[in-house]
Formats: sequence, C-alpha cells, structure tokens
Amino acid sequence: MLAPETRSFLTVLAGHEPADEAIWSEALTHGSTGEERDYQRLEFLGDRVLGLAISEWLFEHSTAAEGKLSQRLNALVSRSTCAKIARSVGLGPHIRLGKQARDDGGQDSENILGDVMEALIGALFVEQGFEAAREMVRGLWADAFTGQTGKHKHPKSALQEWAASQRRKPPQYHLLDRSGPDHASQFTVAVSIKGVGEAEAKASSKQEAETLAASEFLKRFT
Repeated sequence: MLAPETRSFLTVLAGHEPADEAIWSEALTHGSTGEERDYQRLEFLGDRVLGLAISEWLFEHSTAAEGKLSQRLNALVSRSTCAKIARSVGLGPHIRLGKQARDDGGQDSENILGDVMEALIGALFVEQGFEAAREMVRGLWADAFTGQTGKHKHPKSALQEWAASQRRKPPQYHLLDRSGPDHASQFTVAVSIKGVGEAEAKASSKQEAETLAASEFLKRFT
C-alpha cells in the first residue's frame, strides 16, 4: 500500500490518483529492499517512453538536422537530467530503500533518482497509455526543453574535436577509482591528451565522471 503522502505526491505528479497501487509501488521500490519486484523493469520501459516523448517534441519544435536533434535528445534523457528533475519535484523521500541503501544516501543518488523517474514514466504508460505519459513528460521537462539543455556540444565531443584540430592524439579516459556500494558508487576518472595535460573528475557514474573530466580539461587547457 502507498503511504498517504506518497499517494498525494503521485496524484500531483501524474495528474490523477494512482489506480493500480501495486505498479506505482513497484516503480518506487529499489532492489535493496529485498522485495521480489523492484523498479528495474518499469525503468526499462520508461526509458523508451521518455525517449519517444522527447523525440516527438523535438521533431515538432525544431527544424535542426538529425545530428543536432540527437545531441539534444541525449542530453534531455540523460540520467543527470532525469535526476535533476526528480530532485526538483521532491521524489527522493518517496523511494523505498533498504536500510543500508538509505543510510548510504540512496535518496539523493543520481543513479537511483534517474532510474526511478523513468520507472514512474513507465508506470504511467502502463496504467494510462502514451498520451498521459507524454503529458507528464512535457510538464516535468518543460524548463529543460526550453532552456539550454543539450544545445551546446557535449564536452567529450568538443574535446575530441579540439584534439583533432590541434593535430593531437584522441583523448584517453582512465578509471582511477571506484568507491562505495553498488547503489551509491563514486567513480573518479582522468582524461589526458598526450603533450597537453590531464584533468580529473568524480561523479556517481563512469559516464558522468568522463563528461565532467572532459569539461574540466577544456576549461583548463583550451
């Protein structure tokens, strides 16, 4: 059963009261609880629904070429964007976590927040169909869509192009350290270009750490 405050939260988020409590509870349940069903299957579905909803939105509102559309899509559906939106609506306290995961800060984990945000989109799709899911996505992603998210070149792509323009070898990324439990891991990554220098960054995913390292490299050496 959903707690009253969680039911109210979902009603506001989805625009209607949850009809199937089991599926919404599943969307909010992390594997650390030990329950038979957690959010992973709904997150898989929600990821695809989100991608379609954003792709359609971009197609409607932009005449940009495929490459630019893909650049914006990738940024808008990224885990960091999903987690940022999850934080903005106060999702964290409603996620069902095991004690250790909760003690380790799972409520504010970028990985968990991003995944659960997608799982909730998947739950709404199952319960109400694509139109309802699209409406929720457009409401939640409105600021990101109309803002600068994805309008600038991804730091890794920008660094790759800079290296080529300087007749340097491509950037090399190295995982320096991984710490913490699986649900709250921290990755430290270094990026280097031979003859130029090296920069490091830490994040909750290897991909995000690489992105931050590339951004730091560009600030420091270009």
